[in-house]
Amino acid sequence: MNYLEEYQKWCESPEFDEETKKELLAIKEDEKEIEDRFYKELEFGTAGLRGIIGAGTNRMNQYTVGKATQGLANYILEQGTQDKGVVISYDSRKMSREFSMQTALILCANGIKAYLFENLRPVPELSFAVRNLGCTAGVMITASHNPPKYNGYKVYWDDGAQIVSPRDTDIINKVRAVKNFHDIKHISKEEAYQKGLLHIVGTEMDDKYLEILKNSVLNADIMKEQGKHLKVVYTPLHGTGNTITQRLLKELGLENVYVVPEQSQPDGNFPTVDYPNPEDPKAFELALALAKKVDADVVLATDPDADRLGVFAKDSKTGKYMSYTGNMSALLIAEYRISQMKEKGMLPTNGMLITTIVSSNLAKAIAKYYGLDCPEVLTGFKNIGRVMKKAEENKDKTYVFGYEESYGCLIGDYARDKDGIAAVMALCEAACYYQSQNKTLWDAMIDIYEKYGYYKEAQPSIVREGVQGAQEIKDMMTKMRNTNIEKVGDYKVLTFKDVEKDIVKNMQTGEITTTGLPQSNVLYYELEDDNWCCIRPSGTEPKIKLYMGVKGHTEDDASKKLEKLKDAMLEIVE
Repeated sequence: MNYLEEYQKWCESPEFDEETKKELLAIKEDEKEIEDRFYKELEFGTAGLRGIIGAGTNRMNQYTVGKATQGLANYILEQGTQDKGVVISYDSRKMSREFSMQTALILCANGIKAYLFENLRPVPELSFAVRNLGCTAGVMITASHNPPKYNGYKVYWDDGAQIVSPRDTDIINKVRAVKNFHDIKHISKEEAYQKGLLHIVGTEMDDKYLEILKNSVLNADIMKEQGKHLKVVYTPLHGTGNTITQRLLKELGLENVYVVPEQSQPDGNFPTVDYPNPEDPKAFELALALAKKVDADVVLATDPDADRLGVFAKDSKTGKYMSYTGNMSALLIAEYRISQMKEKGMLPTNGMLITTIVSSNLAKAIAKYYGLDCPEVLTGFKNIGRVMKKAEENKDKTYVFGYEESYGCLIGDYARDKDGIAAVMALCEAACYYQSQNKTLWDAMIDIYEKYGYYKEAQPSIVREGVQGAQEIKDMMTKMRNTNIEKVGDYKVLTFKDVEKDIVKNMQTGEITTTGLPQSNVLYYELEDDNWCCIRPSGTEPKIKLYMGVKGHTEDDASKKLEKLKDAMLEIVE
């Protein structure tokens, strides 16, 4: 069936509601829009669903969410773990509440217990709740930091991490096997309650989660003392973060926390930002204006599902608010926590700092200094969760810290996903500690660079939208894969990794070894002088992502090296 036939079916078939048909009939003259909505099914990939909200096979709507949930239910029933139940949370996006209730009721219709949060909650609390309730799975309705027109559906397994291979493939196959929307089972809310299948999760889970976080603080007395003076501006960017962050910081002794009023309430339209992403400096405009007004020391922002944290800190020497990349903020937290653990005799001898293949090489330098293992995994925090699970099962390694460059880290093993709430807490604790040493957070960052070297990273992207764009991205990857690149800019390529083909080629000797990583469409170039670059297509957006990092002797030296490397890499790819 081609896209026009599929469109016609959705406009005429009795299995689709009138509202859906009305939306589709309104675009009957726009063939390009019809094609985009129907040229494929919205893919249930390794991270679940993510797409534009609207009617059509390539959109997030009650039908695509229904198929995904029925497929997940069929998989759980096959595993025989339906009595353990599934916990469901959601963020502030359009249709999130509706999709979460729909998900819960479809699971209940299949005889699977559903634990539904009473209101929106952050991703990290969902991850924690899966473990705390002993559930077989979790579902988070969110599109993370994507623009307002998107929503998504993330699936977690019983360890609290997003699903990984081979389970992800098995669930994907179950979802694809749901061919007809008539196969999706339904039950009313009232019947689900009567059968004891639907359970509402309230503030008692907040209490448990926050208690774990508070117990993770390493210098509670310093935090309470310095918290009288430290000034923090925080914005949840219209998302879930403010549901518990203000309470957490207040209970830890921070008396001067200023929440950006225009962004404090959940709102799926994200009226004050084009792109609710703490990686984007534009998202900080209101927060920085408030910071200047109250003379804040630290400015923090979490994305809508509160797994990512963006940071600005005041440089007392210039009075400017300095921006932190995801690498910088996470590794500042890592250096602070690991150094304090060592000082207090709490650092395990078999500890590990887990990082990703596209994150800063500074992580390796910190791990080496403190005698920690530093496993490298593919992008996606689920891969860090996989290493955590293996260590937990084998009892041979102890998790100390994990992070990925995309503004996310996890300070403890209570969850298995990025935790922006804990990162807010950890940054504030670090700020209090350094303040007690008459230093700012920016001073602490410069100290790290002076100690290990000036590491800098960049992540430019090449966007190619639509059907043609998808092919162009594929062609770019094929060209790079089949080109023998011996030099990128000023640097020789020492080793080339093709993770999809599972090969590592030593460019000097020609020796071929394996990556030891799961198959993924990733190309990695290790360059001389501790520099590197990497390329991969995004799994959730119409873009090809380039990652790169350099090490310089000074900040200016590193900045110049990075700019030259970025230009060289873009020229090769395009």
